[in-house]
Amino acid sequence: MAKERRTFTKEFKKQIVQLHLSGKPRSEIIKEYELTPSAFDKWVRQHKTSGSFEEKDNRTPEQEELIRLRKENQRLMMENDILKQAALIMGRK
Repeated sequence: MAKERRTFTKEFKKQIVQLHLSGKPRSEIIKEYELTPSAFDKWVRQHKTSGSFEEKDNRTPEQEELIRLRKENQRLMMENDILKQAALIMGRK
């Protein structure tokens, strides 16, 4: 049976990072709070980078541009489909 994914509040994440910054060893924190090492490392990295645990606050400029370009590409593909449909309709008349 698969484990259910746990969610953590911003306050909890901040407390965990503060424990680490105050000198408590990484391995003890991970074991005591039953965290995955990757989640713990991500929280520490996010706190150092931006002070925020929100994904949107921790994106690189390249990631932001990629998201923007994907949205624009999707919009252009929809516009193109609409124009193709209009051309088909006009061609029938």
